[in-house]
Amino acid sequence: MALLEVKGVSKIFTRRKKSPHIVLENMSFTVERGQYVSLLGPSGCGKTTLLTMMGGFSTPDAGEIILAGNKVEKPGPDRGFVFQNYALFPWMTVKENILYSLQVKKLNKQEQNKRLHELLEISHLFGSENKYPVQLSGGMQQRVAVVRALASRPEILLLDEPLGAVDFQMRELLQEELAALVEGAKTTVVMVTHDVNESVYLSDRVIVMSADRGQIVKDVYIDLDRPRDRQSEGFKAYVSELTELVRQAFREKTVESQPGFVQKEVNDNMQTNFTNAYNRMTSRYTSASHGRVAK
Repeated sequence: MALLEVKGVSKIFTRRKKSPHIVLENMSFTVERGQYVSLLGPSGCGKTTLLTMMGGFSTPDAGEIILAGNKVEKPGPDRGFVFQNYALFPWMTVKENILYSLQVKKLNKQEQNKRLHELLEISHLFGSENKYPVQLSGGMQQRVAVVRALASRPEILLLDEPLGAVDFQMRELLQEELAALVEGAKTTVVMVTHDVNESVYLSDRVIVMSADRGQIVKDVYIDLDRPRDRQSEGFKAYVSELTELVRQAFREKTVESQPGFVQKEVNDNMQTNFTNAYNRMTSRYTSASHGRVAK
């Protein structure tokens, strides 16, 4: 039995003075335990909408999502979610950020410290556990965000363009770090990405989604040894195939502009309050010494 089952999922957004916008229609696929699956496609094809439904932040209008035999209806500790901006708490140290989910689960101190040691080891963050996010490099912040999501031993890790804001020079290095981290944790991953090279480097499977109601253009299995060699002919062949598939996905339907939504994209709807509060708090802390507010 597959770990994750997406069964006939549809999502429709209503708009003022316009017909409803069908983001996803009757989408189905499964993810096996231990797989790294990327959702790839044009902007507006419903990738993040689908990921946030997997996270339980929104529900399908039709169909269902099953994780480990249980229907997904709300957020839970069986899913770790990593946002594009990492969403680390700037007033907390690396250690405090990682321990946050364990404290929510009310694990005792001994269990918390044991798990913290394991996560610091696989993320190579020993020696940085008492630093604040403002004192870390982009790569270290990424590792903290990922291991924080892994702390409660979720069934699956959901990544929403975790490297989307990183410049090209740093991106490949962080992809290597992310691949090593996920492999060390032996976890199952579903990731949203716009980057074809990234999807080939990290994934066991790449599901290419169409701009037309999120239909699956093709489910591509990446049969390459790890770690991946970006210069190999096999790697380049997959990049070429997926690039053409994304072009095909974009051509299938011109993505219409979406002003006047009653309900915005789930990604915006879900994150607005959290992100605004987080950004306000970040502005207070990131310019301060050691992550604390200057007196």
